[in-house]
Amino acid sequence: MTEALNVLGEKLEICCTSPMTGFYRDGYCQTGVSDVGSHVVCAEVTADFLEFAKHHGNDLSTPRPEFSFPGLKPGDRWCLCVSRWKEALDYGVASPVVLSATHQKALEVVPLEVLQEHSLVIN
Repeated sequence: MTEALNVLGEKLEICCTSPMTGFYRDGYCQTGVSDVGSHVVCAEVTADFLEFAKHHGNDLSTPRPEFSFPGLKPGDRWCLCVSRWKEALDYGVASPVVLSATHQKALEVVPLEVLQEHSLVIN
């Protein structure tokens, strides 16, 4: 198995372990053939994004214990479907992106320059 790369062409870094994110729930925005939604964008979700997602059929703020999902709050990092992130971008509510933890597969949908414009500034 080859090492997963981020959008910068470097080793994919961890997105978040609290809450545990990723299609494989390993903290990384890795993807594979089973990941139909392509959960490859590591984003720090905002209240506007969570409200947008809820109104578009993907309630990420409500806990779902049956899926071991705690529900997200603003400031949490989460591996988002690249198509949902792009849709939120089109509506003006895209959450900031962590480039080092965003899988290179995101570049099939969103250009690097756009991701860079929405990258999270980490101090």
